[in-house]
Amino acid sequence: MRSETLGESSRLGEVKRGQVILVAYLIATLELTFLFMQMGVMPYLAKSLGLDSVGFGYLQTTFGVLQLVGGPIFGRFADQFGTRAALIISCASGSAFFLLTSISTSIPLLFLSRLPAVFMHGLPGAQKVITDLTTPSQRADALGKLGLCFGIGIIIGSALGGVLSTKFGFLHKDQRSNLLIFSVLADIGGLVEEEDQVLWWANAGTPPSIGKIGTSQSGSVFSIREILRLMKFPGVMEVFIVKVFAGLPIGLFLIMFSIISMDFFGLEAVESGYLMSYFGVLQMVVQGLVVGKLTNHCTERTLLRLSVFVFAGVGLGMALMRTVWHYCIVAVPLVFAFSMLGTITDSILTKAVPSSDTGTMLGICASVQPLTRTVGPTIGGVLYKQFGVSSFGYLQLIVNIGLFVYLLKSKIPLREMKS
Repeated sequence: MRSETLGESSRLGEVKRGQVILVAYLIATLELTFLFMQMGVMPYLAKSLGLDSVGFGYLQTTFGVLQLVGGPIFGRFADQFGTRAALIISCASGSAFFLLTSISTSIPLLFLSRLPAVFMHGLPGAQKVITDLTTPSQRADALGKLGLCFGIGIIIGSALGGVLSTKFGFLHKDQRSNLLIFSVLADIGGLVEEEDQVLWWANAGTPPSIGKIGTSQSGSVFSIREILRLMKFPGVMEVFIVKVFAGLPIGLFLIMFSIISMDFFGLEAVESGYLMSYFGVLQMVVQGLVVGKLTNHCTERTLLRLSVFVFAGVGLGMALMRTVWHYCIVAVPLVFAFSMLGTITDSILTKAVPSSDTGTMLGICASVQPLTRTVGPTIGGVLYKQFGVSSFGYLQLIVNIGLFVYLLKSKIPLREMKS
């Protein structure tokens, strides 16, 4: 009878863990949807306030720097005070972000509205939940499904932002706030839902790192030494370098894509929106159908090498592309390599550090994209103006060939050789 009771308790625990993971996916989807929605309308809002293209670049850089600084701090906060508290702060910061944006009637106030972005990290928070509630063998597959949320966010957020901005417009300040107030209400709704779920978590017997207020970790949340300490664990620095540099040239290209789509491809705004939706669909298909199956059948070392090798091929394709149809073809391996690299490196890095430091490690990983957004406009602008679009492809090819040779020769220690 005792064994039967234990079995039922174990099955009940599995069901509850699955439900909590689904809520984490929902939170990530909501945040990404709202983020892409405001990204679509922000150029119009900035223009209506008299901000030129240079000033808009500074605005984007400010957002990137805040996210870059806040990522590791958010992760360390999650390790010390629990993922639950960290997610509540993230959602509250999102509400403040949209509220301040909606009442921005001047350029200084618009820049001030970026400040809450320092703690807007719902995606790393969801990754932390998944990391805590899955075994090492399940982690890569579960983290890969977050890319499905990313694809949904791109499609719904971009479409919703375009429809609402077209319907309400930004010619008048009273109309300008409608969309962003809608975003605030939706984000507050997500916060209320999350608070409700917090009470459920407290009764579900989830691991202490999710719900416990306070851990045994020492040091301040803002301790740079504690954050950098993780880089000293075996294999962490090597994998993190691959994570940063493998996708950097493509990241620079994507930052400049709004300009490239107009100048090089000759696309209109509507056509660029269709292309973004195409990317979203590709992301959903790759993350939902391909990445999970590969992580169940191949070692992480093999998949890491595969993603870098595909990235090199993407670089060659980009160097030779001339039309938007060429780019649509190149986008297929591009999305695959991006998705696989992000999923596998996150999985490897969280396994390489103690479980009490996984939040900080995920925060560091989340800082890679803000880092690209921070340095991207300057470096990408120089490459595009001086050498053209093909320079991004050649740089991608050279960098990833070097990384692939490095991965073949090095023996990076991995705790989990096969998912």
